[in-house]
Amino acid sequence: MKLIRFGEAGKEKTGVIINDQRYDTSAFGEDYNEQFFETDGLTRLADFVRSSNLLKVSDDMRLGSPLARPSKIVCIGLNYIDHARETNATPPPEPVIFMKSTTAMVGPNDDIMIPKDSVKTDWEVELAVVIGKKASYVDEAEAMDYVAGYVLHNDVSEREFQLERSGTWDKGKGCDTFAPLGPFLATTDEISDPHNLRLWLKLNGKVMQDGNTSNFIFNIPHLIAYTSRFMTLLPGDIISTGTPAGVGLGMKPNLYLKPGDVIELGVEGLGTATQKLIPYAKN
Repeated sequence: MKLIRFGEAGKEKTGVIINDQRYDTSAFGEDYNEQFFETDGLTRLADFVRSSNLLKVSDDMRLGSPLARPSKIVCIGLNYIDHARETNATPPPEPVIFMKSTTAMVGPNDDIMIPKDSVKTDWEVELAVVIGKKASYVDEAEAMDYVAGYVLHNDVSEREFQLERSGTWDKGKGCDTFAPLGPFLATTDEISDPHNLRLWLKLNGKVMQDGNTSNFIFNIPHLIAYTSRFMTLLPGDIISTGTPAGVGLGMKPNLYLKPGDVIELGVEGLGTATQKLIPYAKN
């Protein structure tokens, strides 16, 4: 299945995509959240979809994040050798883990707001993995059994905050609007091989990133097993698997985002998204 959430920000309804048509599943009565995944919601939703006469949803309707706010967004840094090299970083001997604030989540085509005082806002197209059941000290051989699905993610980053302000990377990663997700969550049966997916990103029509998940340093089973040693992953949690080369930080000279810029990005099998950059404005 392909899961969507649609409507006004903060008031999204649930839906699915069937044969490229959006349908409303709000009568199912549950959001796509931790409880949904924990209680075998995907199976129950599939039964509901088969037995219901679903209403169509207009393609003009805004899409939100395809899952409700999870307990955490875990991100993996430097997981492509070409990206590590372009940023003058040594490919890591173990996965680099950092956290991204869940308040950064927005819809796939929502605006990205450049933070106050930011001069180094950057882009990162990524494949994100959605956890389907509680995972703690998972064996790598069983790790894929814990995956509910996959989603397109732009791991927007403020490089000065991330790298030049001392401490951890997190403060350059969790700014408002810095985690556009979607357009949809694809369940595992929709993606035959998550380790061979093309992912790409354009800035103002120019291709900046064009990579493939076959170039992971650490594959998805390893990332799930490794992360679960250090924290319990709950149903609906996200692991974002890193970005290939082509980010603004890696360019000579560096290239960063400014108001009016337009980003287009996609992952094979997971759709595409378009995001416009806007200046900081206090909520």
